[in-house]
Amino acid sequence: MRLVVFSHKPCWKSPDSPSGVATDGGFSFQMRAISELFDETTLVLPVDDRGPRPGEVPLHASRLRIVALRPLQSSGLLRRVAFPLWLIAQLPRLLREFIRADAVHTPIPGDVGTIGMVLAVLFRKPLFVRHCGNWFVQKTTPERFWKWFMETFAGGRNIMLATGGAAEPPSKRNPSIRWIFSTSLTLEELEASPRDRSGPLPKEPRLIIVCRQERAKGTGVVIQSLTRIREKFPGVCLDVLGDGGALEEFKREASALGLNGSVRFHGKVNHDGVLRLLREADAFCYPTRASEGFPKVVLEAQACGLPVITTRVSVLPELIGRGGGILLDEATPETVAQAVCDLLSNQVRYREMSACALTTARQFSLEHWREMIGGWLRLSWGPLRSNG
Repeated sequence: MRLVVFSHKPCWKSPDSPSGVATDGGFSFQMRAISELFDETTLVLPVDDRGPRPGEVPLHASRLRIVALRPLQSSGLLRRVAFPLWLIAQLPRLLREFIRADAVHTPIPGDVGTIGMVLAVLFRKPLFVRHCGNWFVQKTTPERFWKWFMETFAGGRNIMLATGGAAEPPSKRNPSIRWIFSTSLTLEELEASPRDRSGPLPKEPRLIIVCRQERAKGTGVVIQSLTRIREKFPGVCLDVLGDGGALEEFKREASALGLNGSVRFHGKVNHDGVLRLLREADAFCYPTRASEGFPKVVLEAQACGLPVITTRVSVLPELIGRGGGILLDEATPETVAQAVCDLLSNQVRYREMSACALTTARQFSLEHWREMIGGWLRLSWGPLRSNG
């Protein structure tokens, strides 16, 4: 079976990638996993000429081909005005790959994915949609459309998955929609990631946060909490990974608080670099107020044996409520500081949380993710590869 994936994921040309194309985050690992289910997988997505870039991940696999679209560089109102012209120019390539394929996969949100899922329903091709945002929060017209579309068309050969997790299914209106977790960690990485944390707790603890650097993610709250944590742990430091619109503000904030030597800003870091820094840390702080789907970085932290200090947002209570960290009712510098100090002052509790974090992470391997998806697809579509 030939699968075509229509995606908005920004990619760029890179001489360091075997395919000549790279991206960031877990997308490359997930596409590689999905491609292992099919005879051939074609990715149709925007590819920028400007590369390579920091923290990039090569986009390639043995049965994966890439069809590049011209990126739509504008945003906001200008993007909406330019989109029809962009679509007219790219439509021949989109249609050619759509016709050639036996089935369609569309990760959403995104313009390109929306085109793919509408085409699949109109022309009755098997469709697999993966909603990667927060299923419970729809603030814009496109977000409301994506949820309506999935609830309207899920079932039969239309496999609809919502990224996240809860005791109740995603939709009361259409029980055919299922939860799916998100990960980029293989079984091998899960086995290799833990650090021996049986020794005494550090007197100079190392905290870490990995995310897009925006206010709602909580980096500013963690930085402000350091002044209070230093009262008990004078040598505490914080590693900040990721870039974003608020990064320069956070740097100025750390400087104003006299924390220049205590906060290290790493910018965008590749997958292996993130895991290395997580292993070196003592606690993962993530007091997010943002709309989350299934934050993979929390699993990555747990896979390294890190207790996680976070909030009751989206799927986080499901992950942390098993005992692998501390859930905050309110994300403030005071609550973060108190949680960090309590955690790092109780060796027995710390070890228990670390062990629980490892147990949780091992349930969410990339191989398990692939086989869950493959099982649902085979049940509705039949064999996905010619050799069965």
